[in-house]
Amino acid sequence: MPRKLVVIGNGMAGARTVEEILERGGGDLFDITMFGAEPYGNYNRILLSHVLSGDEDESGIFLNDVDWYTENRITLHAGVRVTRVDRFARTVEDESGRATPYDKLIIATGSDAFVPRIAGLHRPGRGYHQGVFTFRTIDDTRGMIRYARDHQRAVVIGGGLLGLEAARGLQSHLPHVTLVHSAGHLMNAQLDPQAGAILRRSVEALGIAIITGARTTEILGKDAVTGVRLADGRTVPCDVVVVAAGIRPNVALAERSGLEVERGIVVDDQLRCLDEPDVYAVGECVQHRGETYGLVAPLWEQARVLADHLTGVNPDAAYHGTRTATKLKVAGVDVAAMGLKEPDRDDDETVVFAERRRGVYQSVIIRDGRLVGATLLGDVSKAGYLVQAFDRGSPLPEERIRLLFDLGAPSAETSAAELADEAQVCNCNGVSKGAVVAAVQSGVRTVGGVADATRAGKGCGSCKTLVAQLVEWAAGGEVEEDESASWYVPGIPLPKAELMTTIRNLELKSVSAVFAALAPGGAEDARSKMGLASLLRMMWAGEYVDERDARFINDRVHANIQRDGTFSVVPQMKGGVTSPDQLRRIADVAERYRIPLVKLTGGQRIDLLGVPKEDLPAVWADLDMPSGYAYGKSFRTVKTCVGSDFCRFGVGDSTALGIAIETRFQGLESPAKLKLAVTGCPRNCAEAYVKDLGVVAVDGGRWEIYVGGAAGAHIRKGDLLATVDSPDEVIRLTGRFLQYYREHANWLERTYGFVPRIGIERLREIVVEDADGLGAGLDERLELSLAAYRDPWKERATPATPGQFRTSLPLIPLPAVSPDH
Repeated sequence: MPRKLVVIGNGMAGARTVEEILERGGGDLFDITMFGAEPYGNYNRILLSHVLSGDEDESGIFLNDVDWYTENRITLHAGVRVTRVDRFARTVEDESGRATPYDKLIIATGSDAFVPRIAGLHRPGRGYHQGVFTFRTIDDTRGMIRYARDHQRAVVIGGGLLGLEAARGLQSHLPHVTLVHSAGHLMNAQLDPQAGAILRRSVEALGIAIITGARTTEILGKDAVTGVRLADGRTVPCDVVVVAAGIRPNVALAERSGLEVERGIVVDDQLRCLDEPDVYAVGECVQHRGETYGLVAPLWEQARVLADHLTGVNPDAAYHGTRTATKLKVAGVDVAAMGLKEPDRDDDETVVFAERRRGVYQSVIIRDGRLVGATLLGDVSKAGYLVQAFDRGSPLPEERIRLLFDLGAPSAETSAAELADEAQVCNCNGVSKGAVVAAVQSGVRTVGGVADATRAGKGCGSCKTLVAQLVEWAAGGEVEEDESASWYVPGIPLPKAELMTTIRNLELKSVSAVFAALAPGGAEDARSKMGLASLLRMMWAGEYVDERDARFINDRVHANIQRDGTFSVVPQMKGGVTSPDQLRRIADVAERYRIPLVKLTGGQRIDLLGVPKEDLPAVWADLDMPSGYAYGKSFRTVKTCVGSDFCRFGVGDSTALGIAIETRFQGLESPAKLKLAVTGCPRNCAEAYVKDLGVVAVDGGRWEIYVGGAAGAHIRKGDLLATVDSPDEVIRLTGRFLQYYREHANWLERTYGFVPRIGIERLREIVVEDADGLGAGLDERLELSLAAYRDPWKERATPATPGQFRTSLPLIPLPAVSPDH
């Protein structure tokens, strides 16, 4: 009979340990229950800085979604905190009062953000001061992004890895970022003062202001942050503060439960808590032989040892500690560090090379003929060779300078191939050289394929060169071109143009038909369905055969899902223009359905947030307004200013033109969302220069059309496509550009990436000058799509299936509502 294994913690260490247990057949040995304080599956915390900067979508950092737990017969209590371990009753108690029995228990509570004592940081009874954030979880990241968009200046407290990443990420949302660090130089835990000074120069070149040797003593501002005060009396104005001063092992649960705790939960070489034969701990919460670890490589090693021990694969498996060697990218700068950062004995040998202009610093420390420390900044090409020497104690060249420069020493490629099989290649995802080689030996011959199979290179990206070198070595130089990089969707091996031609020739009008005809073995691929559904709707318009399982949840219920499982409803308000009747209806619906938040959007519309799924059809029916498509990869909205009718500066009727554009192109399918704007003069009150397509009225009754702008996580002023004489010409060229974009953009490629890729001169030739004779065809195909438009809120007010709008989540009962509900 399977034993009961309980894991407290669903972060990177806890989930990785369970993965390792399952790989060793642990699914048959244990009934596994996991508790996670966050209401999600397992995600890669290292990539939160990429989400903050906008370089990575939230969905891309999840390692195991909720379905993974179900598929592996794991009971997951997500968003549930464990309050106590009863070691005598052998149960864990959670915040609901439930007691869950265990035969074996793993504690993987990780770390908490370290928050120094700073006056004004908290408001009594209300948590952090408004505008103050830590940077530890996905919710922290979401909060920063939401708040930063409406503010101007940020101060990041902490100049270590976390602080630098936070500062760099915030630059995507705020024009002014200052980093305040109490130590004398950046990343003082990993770098010596000279390396820290060179890193500072590189970071300041990115536009981040840096203050070192400065301790923050007070957060200023009564209701919201207005600045910070430093110990020397200086003040730094800001309206956002991010505390990124490091982490501390989360040992509160272990202390309450009577386990041995010092800096972390004290464990032996089998990761067993002292005097507790069936209670183990793993990850950042652990103290082993006096050491705690805040890097992922030790976590992965601990997970393997514990899995070997618990499953009986190797009952005597032991963890002996980790010699930490890190290679990562910090605020865009490559850094590798291992062992000592500075010599601490008189007979230590050192070799140092510094080139401040290029931001390069390299140093090695040798003791008794062995490499005991190395720091590489800006140029990490020798990292593989040095890691090998550090980990394995390899013999070193007599001329120590050869450690940093080839001069007959092994090249980077050679040293990469000579790494030990257990050497860590990808720190972010804990991938060893052996795993990369095994993937190649299994028949994978592309770098992208190896990355998909092992996750190597899917983190910060600093190891991609090393991974490519290993793939080439393991494949004996017979690396295949990664053709999948050009595929429109991952499950169909064709680029977009070829895929569209094949779909037309075979008259494939449904997603399942495309998979059956074109996918290898006819296999369906979940990652490809949304992209294919969008492409087919664009190509076939009214002839497209809709299949509900090909849609994302937003498209299935025509509303935008929120973090708590409710939905956002945004009715159409063309050009941001509304009427008393519409406002009255919106107010009535908000009251009738007890909608918790009514919010004005940046696109000049009204958002009803917190609508349960089962209420959506009734909300749409009572609103009796068209969908605003705030949920779709489609044409969404046209923002306008008041234009010439009311504004004394207006030279064109922007409101009328915006309404005309939105009426014509409403809901138009697209590879990515489309946001437009029309402004009545170059003062640009509607922000037309930074939209996917923006129109600006200029003197003489003329209009300028800009394309490829962005003002979100990426900021780009659009390129001038054309200047035309009439609103009709604006609408004609707008349609032609949108259709060319629809037919040639990659899936999820916004116009701010598409326009530079194609080139504005080339786009003018195609769209404006019709140099290739494509115009008539583009116009004709666009008309077919526009003629097929149907308002989804009208069509879906009656559910497509009886359970279409039935929630799958337990609902909290509400008080009875009035009979007219």
